[in-house]
Amino acid sequence: MSQRIVLIGAGSASFGLGTLGDILDSDILRGSTVVLHDINAESLARVEGLAREEIRRRGLPFDLVATTSRREALQGATFCIISIEVGRRFELWEQDWRIPQQYGIRQVYGENGGPGGLFHALRIIPPILDICGDIMEVCPEAHVFSFSNPMSRICLAVKRKFPALRFTGLCHEAAALPQHLPAMLDTNWANLEIKAGGLNHFTVLLEARYRDSGRDAYPDIRAKARGYFEHMPTFTRIMKMALSPEQDDDPAPPQRWEERWLVLSILERFGCLPVTTDSHFGEYIHWAHEVVDHESIVEFYMWYKRWCLECRAEAGIGGTGERVIPMIEAIVSDGHDEELAVNVMNDGLIDNLPRDLVVEVPGVIDGRGVHGVPLGPLPKGIAGLLANQVAVHDLCAEAALTGSRQAALQALLVDPVVDSVRAAEQILDTMLRLQKEYLGYIK
Repeated sequence: MSQRIVLIGAGSASFGLGTLGDILDSDILRGSTVVLHDINAESLARVEGLAREEIRRRGLPFDLVATTSRREALQGATFCIISIEVGRRFELWEQDWRIPQQYGIRQVYGENGGPGGLFHALRIIPPILDICGDIMEVCPEAHVFSFSNPMSRICLAVKRKFPALRFTGLCHEAAALPQHLPAMLDTNWANLEIKAGGLNHFTVLLEARYRDSGRDAYPDIRAKARGYFEHMPTFTRIMKMALSPEQDDDPAPPQRWEERWLVLSILERFGCLPVTTDSHFGEYIHWAHEVVDHESIVEFYMWYKRWCLECRAEAGIGGTGERVIPMIEAIVSDGHDEELAVNVMNDGLIDNLPRDLVVEVPGVIDGRGVHGVPLGPLPKGIAGLLANQVAVHDLCAEAALTGSRQAALQALLVDPVVDSVRAAEQILDTMLRLQKEYLGYIK
């Protein structure tokens, strides 16, 4: 059966061109129709032109459609992949990050957790709900994958409004494990059997084992992690090496674990290695400000912003290494694909977290779709950190679904990062005013 794969947000140079590259490299998906959709006609036209040239140059058997009409794009869709942002991304992101700090809230980043995560979520959930509403009307059997952040909050709101939708959140944070564990443990990635879980950007490595011997690898991780990370270059020096390698006499390779002090603090105090970096993990923890690598967080953000605004403009079609296309292939072929991380409703996958919560767990994908792998109970300390987010996510979803200002304020007041009722009220007033174009529905 020929597939109709719809890319929503296809005008993005990274998402649209990268995902197209993955699709065009797939033998299983040959003969499919790829539909590019974006509300920005100029960006869409650019991606369409590059895609048509690539298909022509390589003589590939794919049909291509490009349209700014979402409902037209969704007609007959079997798969939908969503990757959108709202408004002037970095301007809004910096408001999310800096304005709470102006009122004394010590959030270390502003994307997914803390006050910044709330406002980011309240902006982006409504348009994603609109997209999902159209999917439920036009192609309700489609499998839907979303890359947009804040992932856990978005997924929870979507599943509450559209519980029957086949909706999965995907994030590449778990890719840090194959990057670092083999080097840390002096073994091949294929020799490691690992299991990780938690919440998106708040996930830890739960188990690690050597396949050849069956031996537990976690004692080695705990013994070697600090030495490994301390000898890796900071993000600042990595950029220096990349731009002017002759000026750096340290021969260390330009790998990066750019923010690692909170990572080590969690490992040494809770016994589990975070999958992500200080900026992401630290957004959820009220004492993170004391230990995170602030310099590298800022350096990485500035580099990422420049890369997105300048370097991506020159991007061409090429594979991303993201896992969504292998997952689609497994569904189409009724294969068996094992994934490090999928974001799905808990429904008993993690015993000591509520069922009505989106969790990040390993996944198995077959012809019936995406299935989360049960993890049992998390270690008590880790479960305690994650439990601090349950009411935050619950109230955030309620605020987005109902437009309730009271729910939004309560979402701030139950957030462990927020330690002042007066600051919470002032932040909410300020953000609702500054971002009225996107948050005007909050009353």
